[in-house]
Amino acid sequence: MTAQSFDVAAYMQSVGTKAKQASAVLAAADTKTKNHALTAIKSVLLNQKDHVLAANAIDVQNGKNNGLDAALLDRLILNDVRFEGMIASLDDVITLPDPIGEISDLTYRPSGIQLGKMRVPLGVIGMIYESRPNVTLEAASLAIKSGNAIILRGGSEAYHSNQAIASCIHEGLAKVNLPTDIVQVLTTTDRAAVDSLITMKQTVDVIIPRGGKGLIERISRGATVPVIKHLDGNCHTFIDKDADLKMAIEVSVNAKTSRYAPCNVMETLLVHEKIADQALPKILSAMHAVNDAMEFRVCERSLALLKDAQLNLVQATQEDWYTEYLAPILAVKVVDDLSAAIAHINHYGSHHTDVIITENYRAANTFIRQVDSSSVMVNASSRFADGFEYGLGAEIGISTDKIHARGPVGLHGLTSEKWVVFGHGEIRP
Repeated sequence: MTAQSFDVAAYMQSVGTKAKQASAVLAAADTKTKNHALTAIKSVLLNQKDHVLAANAIDVQNGKNNGLDAALLDRLILNDVRFEGMIASLDDVITLPDPIGEISDLTYRPSGIQLGKMRVPLGVIGMIYESRPNVTLEAASLAIKSGNAIILRGGSEAYHSNQAIASCIHEGLAKVNLPTDIVQVLTTTDRAAVDSLITMKQTVDVIIPRGGKGLIERISRGATVPVIKHLDGNCHTFIDKDADLKMAIEVSVNAKTSRYAPCNVMETLLVHEKIADQALPKILSAMHAVNDAMEFRVCERSLALLKDAQLNLVQATQEDWYTEYLAPILAVKVVDDLSAAIAHINHYGSHHTDVIITENYRAANTFIRQVDSSSVMVNASSRFADGFEYGLGAEIGISTDKIHARGPVGLHGLTSEKWVVFGHGEIRP
């Protein structure tokens, strides 16, 4: 479908209306029905695996032909392992407790009424994302389990993959007699559709953009619907003076070299000056051994310590401390102490995920209390900042906002609360 063949505004109005109607049906569905729907979707996906992977192969080849950025190309690829990961994520969502209808904080008031909070769906979610076709399934499964309808607008580079997955989702929903409009994957790649989606206040309750900084900034500027977002993933690892050096090496190498494209990859390594002469050469050499094309953007003090190392060293600029590379590039800085590391992270970081490696309990406690990020870790790779790893089954995104959700957004992040009151005929004097 192209912009020339239909009216984008009318199409989006229809999509929004259908989503709103479908959300009311889903909100009334019980846990058993929602789990049956997810199980049916899983069955269809397994039967249609070859079709989904073939559609993805078309997208990947088109991406290569069009010179798609390496990070985006990596995110685009579906293979047997990643397909199995999609299915595992779906299984996890099926087994997660259903938050909808939970009543918490029940208490009696002096008047005699009983007061509590009930967890409810947000309603209709609009999601804009790039490359990763697995997000189509993850977002849909979380939306279904949390009782929300969802409108998905994937990037044009993943068009065939997303449509193939959408077809499987619709077939699964139909098998359990739920409206297929619960999950709608837009059939147009026209940017005007995004402009409509983010301003559809009458039918859309929240927008979740997931992609590059440019995309998210554009969505945030133009949206009149509330947005859950993170702009980038400038994640740090700080090697404290009391770090276990072997641990520091292993965690740092994993945080940077296991993959380069995800938003939870370490982009800046900070090292306490008292351990820098021991730690820096060993950590960077270990990364170089994994990838000899690794480039290190280093501060002056780091450069002095590494002058005899056979590494790809570049003098860091101020901009490097702000940068999410999504590539085999690492910013490196020697800092005076723990306070300096925290100050650097809070000033230059993106408030996504930051790590301290230390055997000092007091230093660890200070770090996790004072670093203002959505995930703060002690002695673990930043690569764990992920909905699947956090036991959320999957994530619809990661939020660095402080309202309404923060960190990986799973089922609870797609819900809200309303007050409920149980009385016995009480009247207010």
